[in-house]
Amino acid sequence: MSKQPADPREQEEWGLETRLVHGGGLRSAFGETSEALFLTQSYIYASAEEAEERFKSEGGFIYSRYANPTVAMFEERMRLLEGAGAARATATGMAAVSASLLCFLKAGDHIVAARALFGSCRYVVEDLCPRFGITSTLIDGGDLSAWERAVRPNTRAFFCETPANPTLYRVDIRAVSEIAHGAGAVVVVDNVFATPLLQKPLELGADVVVYSTTKHVDGQGRCLGGVVLGSQAYVKDHLHNFLKHTGPSLSPFNAWVMLKGLETLPLRVRGQCETAAIVADHLAGRTDVTRVLFCGRSDHPQAALAKRQMSGPGQVVTFEIAGGKPAAFRFLNALRLIRLSNNLGDAKSLITHPATTTHQRLKPEARAELGISEGMLRLSVGLETPGDLIADIDRALAASRI
Repeated sequence: MSKQPADPREQEEWGLETRLVHGGGLRSAFGETSEALFLTQSYIYASAEEAEERFKSEGGFIYSRYANPTVAMFEERMRLLEGAGAARATATGMAAVSASLLCFLKAGDHIVAARALFGSCRYVVEDLCPRFGITSTLIDGGDLSAWERAVRPNTRAFFCETPANPTLYRVDIRAVSEIAHGAGAVVVVDNVFATPLLQKPLELGADVVVYSTTKHVDGQGRCLGGVVLGSQAYVKDHLHNFLKHTGPSLSPFNAWVMLKGLETLPLRVRGQCETAAIVADHLAGRTDVTRVLFCGRSDHPQAALAKRQMSGPGQVVTFEIAGGKPAAFRFLNALRLIRLSNNLGDAKSLITHPATTTHQRLKPEARAELGISEGMLRLSVGLETPGDLIADIDRALAASRI
């Protein structure tokens, strides 16, 4: 018989890297080294009495839409990484965003949200929630007085993405959380750009954190996934039943892939951050690049907040080139190494044109309000040799001027 995993209390005391390799492990009687992949829809009971008790108490596995051993290992490892009371995985990052809000909001409630959001997140807040009688107000997330002014008697949630896609605009999580809690509202933070390694929203006062684990957690372009993390009470009283009955469950196979991704997450993020800093500095020195936005540069308008709130710069570099959309398209089409894709957080460097992809559904005036120009490009830096990326960028910049 193999040894059982360490006590959860002991796992809380492990170092970061140890938690990401061993946290939440569940071994079968076979004593497997790698986490087991349980591809099963349902579970067998020894007796009718056991089935009745398990359905009554939900003290064991019943149906993989509710819970699954492989998914449970992934959830526990993410919980240990984030320092949350509980975690629940979802099929995608947007399923996580939707569930994090809709699980506790109801008709008549009000959301205050930072307007600098991923396009699909704005859809949830602006278009989807109002269909269920949940109103919203979008504000400048960097303006603390705007959060205060937007509060109504029925405000129940604050929602933000920080750093925001694609401009890396930031929200002061601690200050905003104090405002929200004073109004009796829950703070939900989309932390995907920072990763759980570089920013800890719960430690800064937030109540709920959401991720698209499709990004850095998988980090190799393979599987979709998401996760919602919060207090035990939030998960038990609101989130668990919402996921159980609406069904955006994470595939056990995808959970297994995410578990493997977590083992190397610190190594990948560290390497990506280092290379991103080199690329950002190179772009800033180019006269044909009109603007560079990177969390690790002192010339970012919110550099002080980034330094106070984040332990690293992340791997996204956003920059603008002269010539608008035509020049941006010439640049993209001339790249040979960097891949054109709207994903991010991958081992491969990926680039996209936000105005025509991730934020294309926004009206031109809304994009202008967010600072998303026709010449803006979002680069997610991967694990390639920095010099190779720079050579590819310089070649494409030359092509963009033709």
